[in-house]
Amino acid sequence: MISFPQQILRLARTGQAIAALMSELPQEQARWKPTPDKWSVLEILNHLLDEERADFRMRLDLLLHHPDRDWPKIDPEAWARDRDYNSRDLGESIANFKQERRASIEWLEGLSEPRWDNTYNHSSAGPLTAGSLFASWLAHDLLHIRQICRVQWQYLTQHAAPHSTMYAGDLV
Repeated sequence: MISFPQQILRLARTGQAIAALMSELPQEQARWKPTPDKWSVLEILNHLLDEERADFRMRLDLLLHHPDRDWPKIDPEAWARDRDYNSRDLGESIANFKQERRASIEWLEGLSEPRWDNTYNHSSAGPLTAGSLFASWLAHDLLHIRQICRVQWQYLTQHAAPHSTMYAGDLV
């Protein structure tokens, strides 16, 4: 089992990895979508920013300190569209994400004897403990790091002409 301090450190490191994967991308590449129905890396980053503020940190706080309260509804797909993630400035989005992640890490480090067994009955996930929500936060980062890498790989393979990326191999 991953200890609480290790998990906080991993969450800090995945936040750094996300920012590093995005840094210094041209705006055109940050806004590029593999297909119209898929997210750009800029949309992924702003999704992570909103999830940081309005999902994981807020909901974990509610679950740890007010486990009987209902969670506010979220709609990440609508947020991407309605908040026009893809028109935002990449540098500003990275800075905002880093600021929110720092706030999350500071908040987590300040927790005293968290009750990881507190449980919320989620409408689609069923009973969800605070420990599972915290583990899901880190897993969410890792899933989106994979997605960011896939979109950047797709961009490179489509824009490397006249060169080829075939020697590198293919995504599995």
